[in-house]
Amino acid sequence: MSEMKKDEIAEDQILIGEDDPEAEAEAVAAEIEALRAERDDMRDRFMRALADAENIRKRGERDRREAEQYGGSRLARDLLPVYDNLRRALDTASEEQRAANKALIDGIELTLRELINVLGKHGVQPIAPAVGDAFDPQLHQAMFEAPLPGTRAGDIIQVMTEGFLLHERLLRPAQVGVSSTPKS
Repeated sequence: MSEMKKDEIAEDQILIGEDDPEAEAEAVAAEIEALRAERDDMRDRFMRALADAENIRKRGERDRREAEQYGGSRLARDLLPVYDNLRRALDTASEEQRAANKALIDGIELTLRELINVLGKHGVQPIAPAVGDAFDPQLHQAMFEAPLPGTRAGDIIQVMTEGFLLHERLLRPAQVGVSSTPKS
């Protein structure tokens, strides 16, 4: 017999006037037990809802922080070829061209510095490996391998393009050439 039926029977007996103290005590005990079970169920549901709300709050906070830090990654990645082209323009200018076009070269250098400053304000930092540094697959991308006397295997022998980090995430790896000379 279900708990609700027992409660209804107990109430009916009380209304009719049956004064069976044992039946009355059973009815009260059954009602108390039903209320305890309902209380425990409600407490459990409340605690789960509270935990879900806390998890949603934490996830929302984490997503907001990530969007704030990394939301501009697409734009930053799209600006990197502009940086590369300005760098190439400066690297290919000979001394004669620099002397003949001093104002133009100065303008390109200023533009490049301003681009680096703006990217830096938004957490973009260059990865500029030097020739002779050890190859790090977390930061560098090997474009070729070649044996070069006087180097060890895994040493950087040429830097094609610089890499960039956005805060602590890799935005673009530095593209490098790596020595394949066996260790002697």
